Amino acid sequence: MAQIQAKDVAELRAKTGCGMMDCKKALVEADGNFEEAVKILREKGLSVAAKKEGRIAAEGLVDILVEGNVAAMIEVNSETDFVAKNASFQEFVKGLLRTIIAEKPADVDALMACRFDGTEETVEAALKDKIFVIGEKLSIRRFVLVEGTLATYIHGMGTTGVIVSFDTDEEVKSKPGFAEMAKNITLQIAAGSPPSYIAQKDVPQSAVDEELAILVAQAKNDPKLANKPDEILKKIVSGKIGKFYERVCLLDQPYVKDDSLTVGKYIAETAKALGGNVAVKSFVIFEKGEGIAKREENFADEIAKMVNKG
Repeated sequence: MAQIQAKDVAELRAKTGCGMMDCKKALVEADGNFEEAVKILREKGLSVAAKKEGRIAAEGLVDILVEGNVAAMIEVNSETDFVAKNASFQEFVKGLLRTIIAEKPADVDALMACRFDGTEETVEAALKDKIFVIGEKLSIRRFVLVEGTLATYIHGMGTTGVIVSFDTDEEVKSKPGFAEMAKNITLQIAAGSPPSYIAQKDVPQSAVDEELAILVAQAKNDPKLANKPDEILKKIVSGKIGKFYERVCLLDQPYVKDDSLTVGKYIAETAKALGGNVAVKSFVIFEKGEGIAKREENFADEIAKMVNKG
């Protein structure tokens, strides 16, 4: 049996990021063969990943990478918010973004089959390795790739990410005032209730009808209006539909830095000052853990349970 040296364990730990005892056990199992030990740890990583599959991962981070006129945004989830502060995890997310920009996969399944940035292994294999090293379930939830005249913003250490694409000409785009305005629009989208549409023309009639139905139902709770027909109530509440557009349409929202202006008015005034035309072409917002049911238990409770079992 090969003699396992402390320096070998340390080297294996540095290469894999695994714990000292896991590295020592792997070297013993591999009879001192370094590459075989790496393989053993990776194989264990696959097993660990499978065991963690049923856990809830609603933390993690949203991140963005911009290269030229291309931006990629991704949400990678973990079980705890501590992982988002882990430098190894953050670099893994950056690697995913570089892979997305280089390979331009169509969806998450296609991304999993891509070669992970700077390696010969697939993204799926790299993810399973990272699950083993970090010791939590990790999940690549979604990503988007946008090309064009862009502005981006990451809020709160990766809690929210925004990409906005603009339609304008090169002369306007090159002026400092445009960059400031573009950044302000990303802040607008991230600041409060995120809009669903750019302008009123983008709102489907079904969404307007649904809002009117809600307003009519609310009106029926007013004793003075309760007995009026729905068609009459629709006319009465139609004046309130402007508030709906103000909530869901970016251009109708009050501008966060000057609520005497709408966002549309702010863009128009900036475009005029820059001597050209500017329009919002598209926007995407990712909010970390949005829609994922989070575990109610906290780690203090979990540790207490473990102690009591002992």
